[in-house]
Amino acid sequence: MPELPEVEVICRGLRPHLIQSTIIDVHCSDKNLRVPLPRTALRGLIGQTITKISRRAKYLLIHPADSSLLIVHLGMSGRLGLFQAHDPLQRHDHVRWLLNNGLELRPNDPRRFGSVHMLSSEQARNRKQGFFHSCGPEPLNKRTTAELLHNQAQGRKQAIKTLLMDGRFIAGIGNIYANEALFATRIHPGKPAGSLSLANWQHLLGKLQAILHNAIACGGSTINDFLGASGESGYFQVNFKVYGRAGKSCSSCGQEIQKIQTSGRTSFFCPHCQQK
Repeated sequence: MPELPEVEVICRGLRPHLIQSTIIDVHCSDKNLRVPLPRTALRGLIGQTITKISRRAKYLLIHPADSSLLIVHLGMSGRLGLFQAHDPLQRHDHVRWLLNNGLELRPNDPRRFGSVHMLSSEQARNRKQGFFHSCGPEPLNKRTTAELLHNQAQGRKQAIKTLLMDGRFIAGIGNIYANEALFATRIHPGKPAGSLSLANWQHLLGKLQAILHNAIACGGSTINDFLGASGESGYFQVNFKVYGRAGKSCSSCGQEIQKIQTSGRTSFFCPHCQQK
């Protein structure tokens, strides 16, 4: 699943091409994604000029001039790319937004776990209390502090990796970056979240932010499916220390990277560097 860095990379890649462009037509397939496509509302975008593109958690937000809001989630393996209008359609291109600059924005989602949402201007104004009411703080926001996370984690017995991947606790972190951040701070993925000290959280948040910034600079991580807005692959995966490296040697101590199940998700860790 595209995580925060991958969605941020797409967001930045789309901005130069979408901002101040006008949507001149919309086409939807007869398939639905994880939720039904809001076909009527999407047709209402025709004639609207795009004024802003942003990201919240793992969602891409496209802001039309009428203050409504188009929200796209890429699901497990979805892509969102820009194409010339004459480029052949691909299987699983479920929506096409045609722009007055000759480009088309197309989400492609083979597994159909993604979603497309339209919020009215009123719903968009109240999105913090509405659509995004359950989203946790953004890890790259200056207002997200170690003190905040430490306080929220107090008394929690669940594994720290599980908590990091809970979008209600902190936004946008999935399996890749949770594993990498925990290795960077030498914290076992199964360690109870409530047992981390404030110093642990300061170290963890700092490493997490550095890893996210580095991943964005590398164009994200391309494992199987992810591509940027113009079809380019990311290359942060060459920097992985533990994710997907079970059976290989730890870059720090030479011991074998192991994998375990943590709340139903695969965790990768070094048993020497990340002792429980």
